[in-house]
Formats: sequence, C-alpha cells, structure tokens
Amino acid sequence: MGWGVPDFEDFGDIEVIDETAVAVSKLLKDEGRTVLYVYDSGDNWRHEVVREKILPDSPPPKPVCIGGERRCPPDDVGGPSGYQDFLEAIFDPEHEEFEHFRQWAGDPFHAEEFDLKAVNAILDRMRWPKRHRRKP
Repeated sequence: MGWGVPDFEDFGDIEVIDETAVAVSKLLKDEGRTVLYVYDSGDNWRHEVVREKILPDSPPPKPVCIGGERRCPPDDVGGPSGYQDFLEAIFDPEHEEFEHFRQWAGDPFHAEEFDLKAVNAILDRMRWPKRHRRKP
C-alpha cells in the first residue's frame, strides 16, 4: 500500500491512498508498521516510512527523525535514474554537464551529507494537529 498524492500516473500494483484525506497515523497504528510514501509520482520517488515507537501521548508527541542517509536530491532532477546521472556529472569535472549541474544545484553539492538537526528543526517548526480529549 502506498500513501501520497494519487494522480493519473500508473503505480502498477500499488494502491495509493490520498495523503490529504488520510493521516499517516491512521495507516501506521502499530509499532513496526510501514507504508510506502510516494512523492512526486512523475519522478517516482518512493520512501518507506516506519513507525518505530509509540510514545505516551501527554502531551501529544511531534514526529522526530531518528536517522537518514544522504542529502535530498534537487527538485525535478528526474527521479532515481536522473539523480544517478546528476551525481555522475557533478563528480566528474570532465563530464559535459558538470558546470551546468553544479550551478543548477548550487555549488557545492554534498550528496553524502545528512543533517539530522536541520531535519528535526524543520519538523519542529511545522504545525501538527493537537489531539482533543473529552473531559471525564
């Protein structure tokens, strides 16, 4: 099962649930559950999202990133295969697209970089729904 923005793209045998209609918490109710997040279906980015742990909910917890790998690819790079071509070009000064891609992505582009603090700072600034409880 996938979760993302369904459109007219062909996802093959994957059912994509509309992210605007169904909260990820409804899909990942138990620890260890996973869902495939489909981002920018035209480029075919797919991310496995895992619910690692359920914390006590007073106050309601915000999502926290506990790890990751590599820097986010530039927008509209052409999906995984386009990103591979991009990486080959920016690390080879003799490549005909070297200068073009370095300028386009912002020189320097550190593909192996992952900034956990920066990711969590972004998550912390986002507005998350608050749970409403009925008083006994």
